[in-house]
Order: sequence, then C-alpha cells, then structure tokens
Amino acid sequence: MGDSISEGTLVEWSKNVGDFCQVDEVVAVIETDKVSIDIRTDFAGVITEQLASIDDTLEVNAPLFKIDTSKTDGAPPAKPAEADKAADSKPAAAASTPPPTPSAAASSAPPSAPKQAAPSQSKGAPPPPPPPSVGAAVDRSQNRVQMSRMRQRIAQRLMEAQDSTASLTTFNEIDMSGIMSVRNKYKELFNEKHGIKLGFMSAFVKASVSALEYMPAVNAYIDGKDIVYNNYCDVSVAVASPNGLVVPVIRNANTLSFAQVEQEIMNYAKKAKDGSLSLEEMTGGTFTISNGGVFGSLFGTPIINPPQSAILGMHGTFERPVAINGKVEVRPIMYVALTYDHRIVDGREAVLFLRRIKDCVEDPVRLLLDC
Repeated sequence: MGDSISEGTLVEWSKNVGDFCQVDEVVAVIETDKVSIDIRTDFAGVITEQLASIDDTLEVNAPLFKIDTSKTDGAPPAKPAEADKAADSKPAAAASTPPPTPSAAASSAPPSAPKQAAPSQSKGAPPPPPPPSVGAAVDRSQNRVQMSRMRQRIAQRLMEAQDSTASLTTFNEIDMSGIMSVRNKYKELFNEKHGIKLGFMSAFVKASVSALEYMPAVNAYIDGKDIVYNNYCDVSVAVASPNGLVVPVIRNANTLSFAQVEQEIMNYAKKAKDGSLSLEEMTGGTFTISNGGVFGSLFGTPIINPPQSAILGMHGTFERPVAINGKVEVRPIMYVALTYDHRIVDGREAVLFLRRIKDCVEDPVRLLLDC
C-alpha cells in the first residue's frame, strides 16, 4: 500500500529558514492520500533554504530543503548571499522507505534518509468549517475550503466501493442482556487477571471470527476472474481519534483470546489518541467492524471497504419491548447490519453469517464450545 504512494502535498513548515533543528526534530509535514507524515532530519543544523512552498505537490525523491550542519544552536539566520556561498549546503533527498515522501539530508554529512514519524491523523483531517458570523441568522454567504488529499482519497474510495461492488445489506437485532450479564459477572476477575477491562468489542470480534470461519465466502475477495479465500482473519476495527475514526487491523484475530483482542483494541485506541498509528497498522484487513453505536447511532448501512467483501455495522444499545416466550419484556437491543458484495456472497450466506454473530453474542458460551 505504501508503494502505491507516488506523491504528496506539503501542508506545513514546522521550521523556517534560519531556524536551528535538533536531530529527529520535525521540519515539515507531507500529506499523502493515505496519511500525513512528519518529516524529520537525521542531522542537527540550521535551515538555509526551503525548496518548496505550502500546497506544492512533491514527487518521490524531490528535494525539500537545505540544512547547514556547521551552524550551532542560537546562530543568526543565514543571509541569502551567505546561503548561496555555502559549499556544503545541498538539497536533501527524499526518503526511500514507504510511504514515500519528500525529505531532507544533512549538508555536511553523507546523504541519508531522514526519520519519519508515525502518521499523524490530526494533521490529515479536513479543515474545520469557519465560525459563523455575528449575523449568521441572516447571513447567506458561503465559504469554500479545499478538500485535503486524504479527504479526496476517501471520497474516491467510497465511490469506487459503490461502483465496483454489488452491495446489499441485511439486518438483524441482538439481545444484549446475555453478554451484559457475562460482563457484569466477570469484569472484575477479568481485570484482575489480565489488567484490562472487559468490553463488548472483543465479543463482536470473536463472534465475527466464528462467523467468518463458518462462512468462508465472507472472508474472501474477487481478484479478476478468481476468488481468493483468506485462511486467516484480520479484522479491521474502528477506533476513535481526536479528529475522527481510524481503522487499524487486528492481525490473526482467529488466534487471539478475548483478553488479547481487548489489549489490541486498547493499544490502538492509545495510538489513535496521540496520533502514532503507523501506516502498516491501518493496512490490510479481511473484514471490517464499524461501531456507530459509540455515537448513539440507531440504524445504518455501512459501506464495504474494498477489496473486502463485507462489513459489519454495530449500533447503539437501547431498551425496547420485545416478545419473550409469549410475554412482553424490556430488553437491551442492538440493531446490526451486514453490507456484503452480492457478487461473491449469496443472500443465504449473508443471513446465516449475521445470524451466527447474533447467536454467539447472545450466548457467548457457544464461542467456548464452538457450536
């Protein structure tokens, strides 16, 4: 995925001409169609020249800035004439490791690729809408802002998903009283032994893994005229970040315990909060779980994440009157939706897949007994 990135847009200069840079200090931010990357320098020195402007589109291996390593901290900014005469100041080469973005090398040392920090989701988020004017009640003006490169890519992928798949959605409802009872009964023991809280996402991940093994077509994808069946389950799970949702991948979820799944989710949540998720951690996945319930969603139809063939949409849990053995009882109910590619998954398989998730969440013992 990283190899597919051929260019990026310069969105921020963290250091200006004349500024001193410590080793591993952020110099600039490059936004690609996947993530935003902090560009760091391997050498300490003073920036003598910027070779690109904000909003410039830079290709791989394009020079980005010049740095003079003979300067020391606190030195005055170099004058243009002096900068031109600096024989040891030269353009930096772009990093060769994915995701490929322009970068820099030191002027008085052999060229080398700078360090790139983990992708920063916050810098890649679309700009916030401008605040309303004082006369907003009668203001009929408009504000136009440019879409970020990542937002353009998201829009493109959403349209590709709609155009390239035969999407269909099936629905069901889950009585959450069973899993809530299990959680309330064992959450303290679970926390004492594993050092992590027991949530509901681990139950849905494990139930999804069971359903993927039960219906292999949902865990497959179309490649030309072939169907590729994955013999592993990499589950992409939406995690909240300060600027929206990111979807890191729980690798080999079919081999993990409830505690290990909860640990993975917690680790990803921390990384999403501080913006340290790597591109590799958000790449791949054979099946996706989208949890709109954290925002109070009642009902919705998720969009497939190609080349995957299906996505599970979770929603909020609300008390509703339901018929239980001929009597009306109030139970905590969650609506769930499965959007699938009808080219590879038949309606029967989709319905049974979602039914399997429902059965496993309502009666978690079935996961233990594999029945």
